[in-house]
Amino acid sequence: MNDDVRNIVLGVIAAGISAALGWLARTFLWRRRLRRKQAFFGLPENSESLLVVNRDAGSPDLAVHRHDVFALLELSALIKDCGANVQVVTQDAAQQGFGERTEFCVGGPGSNRRMLAHMSVLLPGVRITLDAEPVAERGTFHIGGEHYRMEPGVTEYVLLARVTTGESRPVFLFCGQRAITNQAATRYLARHHERLARRYGNGSFVLLLKVVNSQAYGPDVVELVADVTRAARTPPPEPASPNDTEPSATRPARS
Repeated sequence: MNDDVRNIVLGVIAAGISAALGWLARTFLWRRRLRRKQAFFGLPENSESLLVVNRDAGSPDLAVHRHDVFALLELSALIKDCGANVQVVTQDAAQQGFGERTEFCVGGPGSNRRMLAHMSVLLPGVRITLDAEPVAERGTFHIGGEHYRMEPGVTEYVLLARVTTGESRPVFLFCGQRAITNQAATRYLARHHERLARRYGNGSFVLLLKVVNSQAYGPDVVELVADVTRAARTPPPEPASPNDTEPSATRPARS
């Protein structure tokens, strides 16, 4: 074997080794990212998950709003990427506990009774105005003494939460003031789940997001307003009992 042939053979072998090492490295990184993604979403291979969707209260047949359908598609893609299975149920059919399998709950408490139950148990520090009147206050978020009122199509808010209790599977909540904000929150999670996993690990968080000018930009322009985890998960103080005796320094003066 002359030098030219030997050099060619050695070059082919070196190229093959480099390609194999590159493939192994990419496979290792892909598997590591997948394991982290599965851990964050609580979705091991072939595990079961639950998608709970609300009904559009403005629809005569109470159909699912189209933006909530888009939100389900975003979440279904995430679940499929993790190699998990999903069951889709409406809010009035999801009569079961939480924690045994990962749950994604979409919609505000006004149209999703399961969201209402989750918020009372998991996010006791959040209050949402559901009264029909006055119209301007409908859907306002009250969190830790702050109030977030929506301007439809201009400025709207949505809560994105990942909540766990002990060693249970996580519950993801997408609680928006309008259906388009629910889709915005699911899209935000799909785009930023790696960053969220690095910051919060597999723990709980509650983020307040602002959807900017949805009438022009749809669900794409989203800003993080604040991490409201502490305020949202802290129960409000109990109202004073009428029989409690007030300190004289704080007792209101009588006229």
